[in-house]
Amino acid sequence: MRTGLAALLAAGGLVAGQTGAQAVGTQAAADNPYERGPAPTQSSIEAATGPYAVSRTTVSSASVSTFGGGTVYYPTSTSDGTFGAVAIAPGFTASQSSVAWLGPRLASQGFVVFTIDTLSTLDQPAARGTQLLAALDYLTQTSSVRTRIDSTRLGVMGHSMGGGGTLEAAKSRPSLQAAIPLTGWNTDKTWPEIQTPTLIVGADGDTVAPVASHSEPFYTSLPASLDKAYLELNNATHSTPNSSNTTIAKYSISWLKRFIDNDTRYEQFLCPLPSPSTTIEEYRGNCPHTS
Repeated sequence: MRTGLAALLAAGGLVAGQTGAQAVGTQAAADNPYERGPAPTQSSIEAATGPYAVSRTTVSSASVSTFGGGTVYYPTSTSDGTFGAVAIAPGFTASQSSVAWLGPRLASQGFVVFTIDTLSTLDQPAARGTQLLAALDYLTQTSSVRTRIDSTRLGVMGHSMGGGGTLEAAKSRPSLQAAIPLTGWNTDKTWPEIQTPTLIVGADGDTVAPVASHSEPFYTSLPASLDKAYLELNNATHSTPNSSNTTIAKYSISWLKRFIDNDTRYEQFLCPLPSPSTTIEEYRGNCPHTS
């Protein structure tokens, strides 16, 4: 009888524990209405596809005048409500196809992602920054997926001069929630005005935008009080962000989730700071500030 009673009490404790855990989970969701998707794991942020099925729609260059059109990737389901959104710009002489892999990769993790073409492939970083913001405005105000987007939770990314444009966009619009320049290029090396959490990605073998004269000074010029990080890819080149890359994806996902979705479940991948590895030459930064 005592054994049976002990088992009964143990079962009761287990139920209570499960109920308590569920209550904590429910409370966490209530505390953060922007949280989307299941709890992340190392495998889930490295996976080629996330938990959301993705659809896409094309924006013709003829239908817009403030940027060059593009492709919108978005979670097919509307059951989770609205999502944060990210606009991504290509580099000098390049089209959206050079950053296209990021569209479905990020969208499947719970974002609306807009890979854009610029008005001219020769546009400089300042123009690319202006066009990134114009693309976000189109996305949230005019596009066919505008009702799927939380217009207060937006970010920007870009490669090369598109990365320089990412910094320009963040400088111009402090309300942005996240910025990620990928092997960025800009003649302006100092960005003390930026208030947007920024992850700067450089490459150790970059000869077009060497980290010593681009990504590193960009990073060090950001305010010390800012949520910021510098990821230098190991055995990588200027064009590494132009094809599928697990390291870029996992830290971009973690950064966007943490700062666009306020999802602290992703802090585990950003803090403690990642250590050098076969794919990471160097990682600098501060642990995300709690709000």
